[in-house]
Amino acid sequence: MYRYDEFDHGFVKQRTKQFRGQVQRRLNGELTEDEFKPLRLMNGLYLQLHAYMLRVAIPYGTVNSNQMRKLGHIARKYDKGFGHFTTRQNIQYNWPTLKDVPEILDELASVEMHAIQTSGNCIRNVTADHYAGAIADEAADPRVVAEVIRQWSSLHPEFTFLPRKFKIAVTGHAHDRAAVKFHDIGLIAKKNDAGEVGFEVLVGGGLGRTPMIGKTIRDFVGYTDILSYLEAVLRVYNLYGRRDNKYKARIKILVHERGIEEIREKVEAEWAEIRTGNLELPQEELDRINAYFADPDFEDLDITSREFEVRKFENREFAQWVRSNVKPHKKAGYAIADISLKDIGEAPGDISAEQMEAVADLADKFSFGEIRATHEQNLVLPHVKQADLFAVWEGLKAAGLATSNIGLISDMIACPGLDYCALANARSIPVAQRIAQRFESLDRQHDIGELKLKISGCINACGHHHVGHIGILGVDRKGEEYYQITLGGDATENAALGERVGPAFSYDDVVDAIDTIVATYLEVRESKDEDFLQAYGRVGITPFKEKLYAAH
Repeated sequence: MYRYDEFDHGFVKQRTKQFRGQVQRRLNGELTEDEFKPLRLMNGLYLQLHAYMLRVAIPYGTVNSNQMRKLGHIARKYDKGFGHFTTRQNIQYNWPTLKDVPEILDELASVEMHAIQTSGNCIRNVTADHYAGAIADEAADPRVVAEVIRQWSSLHPEFTFLPRKFKIAVTGHAHDRAAVKFHDIGLIAKKNDAGEVGFEVLVGGGLGRTPMIGKTIRDFVGYTDILSYLEAVLRVYNLYGRRDNKYKARIKILVHERGIEEIREKVEAEWAEIRTGNLELPQEELDRINAYFADPDFEDLDITSREFEVRKFENREFAQWVRSNVKPHKKAGYAIADISLKDIGEAPGDISAEQMEAVADLADKFSFGEIRATHEQNLVLPHVKQADLFAVWEGLKAAGLATSNIGLISDMIACPGLDYCALANARSIPVAQRIAQRFESLDRQHDIGELKLKISGCINACGHHHVGHIGILGVDRKGEEYYQITLGGDATENAALGERVGPAFSYDDVVDAIDTIVATYLEVRESKDEDFLQAYGRVGITPFKEKLYAAH
C-alpha cells in the first residue's frame, strides 16, 4: 500500500499544528461556534446531536494492521470504545471531546492518517472496489489511480470551496462494487482497442434528495491525461455549479439542467486548454505509485487446499461462513475473506477497540498485514491462504466477528440516523437491529439468498436507500417516525433507483412490512436461483403492493 512521502508528512503535521491552535482559541472563547465551524469542518470535525463527531479518511478503504491498531487505541482512549465504519470507507468516532481532537489527529498522523477533506465543500475521500488487487479479471488496480487523485485533490487550492461536496469512486472490475454510477465522478478502468488501460468517465451521479445515475461524459481517458481531464470537469462545475441553493448545487443538477452534451462540450474545451500542461502524468511517477500496490509475496499453491475442503466438510458452521463470506482470489490457493460488522443486534458498521485489534492481529498473521473497509460497512482480509481460512474463522469467532451474512438481508447498510445525526428525521439503527432479529436464522437468510437492504434516517440518503433491493427511508410526520419503502434499487453496473411501493409504514409496522416483502418474493420466485432483483424485474411491483396494503 502507499506510504507517505516527505511532502505528505509535512503537510499533515503542519495542518494538525494549525488546527490545535484553532481548537485552543475556541476553548478560550476567542472563536464563537459559528466562527469555528468552517475551521473544524475542514478537519473532519462535525457537531452532532450529542457531541462532536470526528470522521477519519481511509483512502480507497485500505489500511494496514498498525493503522487498525491505532484506530482501536483511539476508540478506547478518546471515545466510548467503538468506531463506526461508513459508506465512504471512512471511520467515525461519535464521542470525542473537543480538547482531545488535536491529540487524536497527532495519533493519526503517527500512522500516516488524517481527517482532512472528510467534510466541507471539497473533493472528499476517494473510494474504490474493496477487492482491488485481489479479485481476478481486473482491467487495472483502481487503488493506483485513486492514490493519484488523492495526491492531486488534497488541499487543491482551486477546489477547496466548491459549490458543494464532491465525491469520486473508482472500479477496476466489470462488476461494480464501488457504486461508481452514483458518484459525482465515477471511473471505470477498461482497455481500448489498442489494449491500453484507461478510464470511462461518468459524471452527475448521486443520491440524496434528487437521486440520479451518472452519465458517460468520455468513453476513454488514458492514465497520462486523467488528472487534466478531472481538472477540466471540476473547473466547469466550479464555474457553472449553482451556489444560490445548496440543494441544487451538486454537479448532478448541473448535468441535469444543462444536459450532458453541453457539459461535455464545455469540459472538452477546457481540457483542450490544459491537457498538455503540468497535469500530464509522467510514466515514471505512475510506475512509482504502482510499485506501492504490487502484489505481496504470494506462495505458489495448488488451486484447492485439501485441508480447507476437509474443514468445510466436517464443520457446517464454517462451511456456512465460507459460503457467504469468502470469495475467490486471483492467485491459486488464496481467498478473500469478508468480515461482517453486522452481527445480530449490533449497530451496522460498529466495531469495538478489541475487535479492531483482533482484526489487525489476523491481518498480520494471515493477510500480509492488509485490511480493507467496504462501502457496505464491513471489513475485508484480501489475501488469505485457503489452508488458513479455518484459523481465520476461529479467530473471528473468538472476537465476535464471524457472522455469516455477507450479501444477505441482515448485512444492511444503515446510517447513524436520529440516534446521532443532527440532520436525521428518524431512527435507522433500531430499525436495522429489529429487522436483523426478525431474520436471525442464518438458514432462513441463506434460503432467501442475496438481498441488499439499505436504510437512511433522512432524505440525505447516507444509508444509500435509493439503491437497496429494498430501501427504507425514515421520514417525520408531525413528530412521529414513518418509513417509506422502495424496491428494485441496484448500486452495481446495472444501476437502478428503487421504486416507491406506496404510503409509509410506522416504526411499529415497518419490520412486518419487510417480512411481507420477503415472503412475497419467496412466493413469486421461480426457483432458488432467481434472486430478488431478477424476480422483481419479472413480476414488477404490483404483487408486493397487493400484499403490503391488502388490509388497508
